Amino acid sequence: MNYRLQPTTRIYATKFTLSRYLLILLLLPLSSSAQNIDSAWMMNHYVKKELYIGMRDKVRLFTSVYMPTDSLKKMHPILLLRTPYSCAPYGKAWIPFWRTYLRAYFKEGYIIVWQDVRGRYMSEGDFVNIRPFNPNKKTNKDIDEASDSYDTIDWLIKHIAGNNGKAGALGTSYGGFYTMMAGLSAHPAMRAISPQAPVTDWFAGDDIHHNGAFMLMDMFGFYVAYGFGLPRPKLTTADGPEWKMPTDDAYAFYLHTGALPAFTKIGDQRKVAFWNELMQHPDYDAWWQVRNDRNYAGKLPPWTASLVVGGLFDAEDCYGAINLYQAIEHKAKNENKFVYGPWRHGQWGSPGPGDHLGNIRFGSSTNTWYTNNIEVPFFNYYLKGEGSVDNIPEATVFFTGENQWHKLPQWPPKDIENTSLYLANGGDLSFTAPKAAQANEEYISDPAKPVPYNDGIHKDRTVEYMDDDQRFAATRPDVLSFETGPLTRDITLAGPFTADLWVSLSTTDADFVVKLIDVFPDDFKYSDTDKYVMGGYQMLVRGDIMRGRYRNSLSRPEAFVPNKTTEVKYVLNDIAHTFKKGHRIMVQIQSSWFPLVDRNPQQFIDIYHAKNSDFIKSKIKVYLSGNNASRIILPVMK
Repeated sequence: MNYRLQPTTRIYATKFTLSRYLLILLLLPLSSSAQNIDSAWMMNHYVKKELYIGMRDKVRLFTSVYMPTDSLKKMHPILLLRTPYSCAPYGKAWIPFWRTYLRAYFKEGYIIVWQDVRGRYMSEGDFVNIRPFNPNKKTNKDIDEASDSYDTIDWLIKHIAGNNGKAGALGTSYGGFYTMMAGLSAHPAMRAISPQAPVTDWFAGDDIHHNGAFMLMDMFGFYVAYGFGLPRPKLTTADGPEWKMPTDDAYAFYLHTGALPAFTKIGDQRKVAFWNELMQHPDYDAWWQVRNDRNYAGKLPPWTASLVVGGLFDAEDCYGAINLYQAIEHKAKNENKFVYGPWRHGQWGSPGPGDHLGNIRFGSSTNTWYTNNIEVPFFNYYLKGEGSVDNIPEATVFFTGENQWHKLPQWPPKDIENTSLYLANGGDLSFTAPKAAQANEEYISDPAKPVPYNDGIHKDRTVEYMDDDQRFAATRPDVLSFETGPLTRDITLAGPFTADLWVSLSTTDADFVVKLIDVFPDDFKYSDTDKYVMGGYQMLVRGDIMRGRYRNSLSRPEAFVPNKTTEVKYVLNDIAHTFKKGHRIMVQIQSSWFPLVDRNPQQFIDIYHAKNSDFIKSKIKVYLSGNNASRIILPVMK
C-alpha cells in the first residue's frame, strides 16, 4: 500500500545556532570515546537534510536527518529521536551535537534522525498529549504515535542511502514516551529502544500527579507559563510567548494566586485547552488509564531490545522508569535492561560528569561511566552487530551513601528482607514495635501556611530538591520528625518501600507526605572546602505524597470520617541507598508540600473547582501504638 507522500528535501552542512533549552533533555552527556569530535569534524563527515515524511493518513511530519558523507560506501544504522520540543534549529543551522554525548554516535557513524511529532512546530496534523496507543488499527485513518513511528522508520529504511536496515530509538521524558511508541510500532527494522525517564502514568506517579495529588508548580509552569500548551494554528519554528510571573518568589505567587480556578483563568487567557482537560478529570478515570502505555508493554516485539533508564532523584518521571521496566519485564518477551543512576531528571543526558546533585557528592563521573559502559555498547551491539552486551547486566544500579554501581541479576534484588521501622513518641524511630498502650503525635495542617518543599526563595522549581537538606522542615510545628540513634552498622535499602500510617483528621480529607531522610553525623564534611555545612545534613532519600481521598483507590475517592482512626498506606518509588554506620535514619510526616503540590482544602470537595473560602485547618493525629502503630516498611538488603 503506497500511502506515503514524497518528501521535499534540503541539504545543509554548515555551522549551528543554539537550540532551545528543552532540547537539552534529549541530548546526552559527554563521552570520552569521542573527545576529538568537534564542529569542524562533524561538518566534514556529515550533511544535514530537512524533509517531510508522509504518514498513512497523508499528514506530513517534519524530519531532520544528519547523514554520514560516506553513506554511499558504508552501511550505517538509524537512530530516531521524536520530540514535541522541536528539532530546531531549522534551516542551515545545526543542533550542537559536538557539545553533547550524541557526538559518540556520530563517531560511530549513526544516521541521526530528529522529528517534530504530529501537530508540533513544523509537523502537520493535530497534537494530542500522550496520544493513546491504538492496538486495533484497521484503516489508514487509525493513527497513533506508534503508527507515525512505523511510517517514519519504513520510509527511512527505504529511502535513506547507506542505512544497514536496522533502527533504534532514544528519548528522555516526553521523548521516552515516543521511544516506547517506536518500540510498539513493531517495525521489523526497530531493533533497540531506550526509553529514558519515560512518561507512563500521569495520575499515579509521573509529572502531573503523584498518587492523585496535583503537581501544581510543574504543570502550571510548563503548560501555561512556559507555553507548552499554547495552541499552534499553523506551522511554526518558534515557541509561543512565555507568561511572566509577577514575582520571583514562587511560594508567594502560588499561595496568593489562590485556589486552582485562579490558575485555570490564566490558562483560559492563554488558550491552554489541555489545562481545562486536566481540570475535568480529577480522578483516575478511563481518560487517564488509556494514556498509560505500560498497559501495552506485552505488545513490544521480541526482536526489539529495550534499555530503560531512570534517575534516583528524578522529580518528574522516576515512577515511569521503574514501572515501565517492570511492565516490560513481566509482559514482553524481549531482551530488557534497567539502569538506575544518582541523577535528577535527564541528568545523565546533560553536560557535566554527574558526580554530584546539589550538595550531595557521588564520588565519580556517573554520566561518563554510563555512556561508555552501557548505552553506546547497547546500541552498537543491536544495531551494528559490534561488541557484546555480556557486561551489561539485567540491572545496573548506583547505590548512594556507599556511592557504588551494583550489577544485579534482577531489580529489585532477590535478597531483600522487608523490615518495619516504627514511629514512636518523643520523635523516636525504632526497629522494635512500641509497647505503649496508647500513643500519638499531632499537628495542625493549615492551608494558609503550607509547608514549603524546599528552603529559601526560588522562582522555578529546583532540580536538586530530591536530595536537599530537610533541616528547614524539621523546625516546623506542622512537620513530625522521627529519628533513630546513630546506626551501629551499614543498612542498605534496595527497592520500593511502604508508608503505613494510622491517622485521624478533624476534617474529611488531607494529604500525607512521607520523607525518608539520611541524617549525617554532626562532624561530617566532604572536604575543608565545603561551601555548605554538611555536618548534621538531613539528606532526602525519598519523599512522596498521597492525597488521602485516594488511599484505597485512585479511581474511587473516599472521604475520611472526622476523628475516626484510619489507615493510609502507600508505596513510594524504589530507592538504592546505604545508610552508613554512624548516620541516623529519619522520617518526616507532613500534610503539604508547597507549591510543588497544590493545596488540599482538607474537605471532601472538588479541589479543581474549589473556592478560596473552602480551605480550612485540620487537626491530624498520627497513631503510634498497638494495632495502630504507624511504620515504614523498608527493603533491607541482606
